[in-house]
Amino acid sequence: MADKPYLLSDDEIISFIIHGSHIVEADFPEGFNESIYEELEALDIPRNNPGDGILDKVPKLYQVYDHPKVRGALVSLLGEDVQMNGHRHCHVNPPGTRSQTWHQDGTNKRHHHIQTVLAMYYPQDVPAELGPTVIMPGTHFRNAPTDRMATYANFREQVPLTVKAGTVAITHYDIWHAAAANRGAKTRYMLKFLFSRGSEPKSPSWNHHPEEAADSMRRFTYERACACSQSDHYKERGLRMEMWEHLIGKVT
Repeated sequence: MADKPYLLSDDEIISFIIHGSHIVEADFPEGFNESIYEELEALDIPRNNPGDGILDKVPKLYQVYDHPKVRGALVSLLGEDVQMNGHRHCHVNPPGTRSQTWHQDGTNKRHHHIQTVLAMYYPQDVPAELGPTVIMPGTHFRNAPTDRMATYANFREQVPLTVKAGTVAITHYDIWHAAAANRGAKTRYMLKFLFSRGSEPKSPSWNHHPEEAADSMRRFTYERACACSQSDHYKERGLRMEMWEHLIGKVT
């Protein structure tokens, strides 16, 4: 069967399983991202954040998540019947803020399948000084109480999402993340939307080629998302395979 445009490859799915994230650089029309930034500025969100109502206030955001590259990544990870969650939020990081503490969204009921993802859209360029979102690869397989995570500082292998305007960063819902301090002169916006699986997978929903996948799956054994003990890496290998088998429809 011929590949479908914009669906992810086996190697990209395997990378998501190991690291917990995938970056989509969407090619929006000229001026599109700037117009969303201007609409957010006009809403005075730091003092009047509409919360779940942000989509009603800025309906252009529908176009972000309908973009073929974004839609293709979401379908690849969550299936054709992927659903937009009713919860969404405009995160504002104005100049002069302090770094946010590490956290996992939601309650401490974690799983090792891809049931929900965060899809974070950035309407402006995010250089390091503008306070990017920071993620810790591989931590979607870990769970820690929020009060304990608040005591953690910088990790050696943390990844700041220094991205171009129009980028949508898709992460596993359980990944550890935080906002960095904004030392720039401009407000950094991030639109966080949640997407969930509509049904359990029965077959791969991406561009799947079994022979090529078999070769790439060796990464589950040797590739480390971050430094960890041999014991932790051993456990992760099993969890990675469990996640893969769920995605291809082997685990119900």
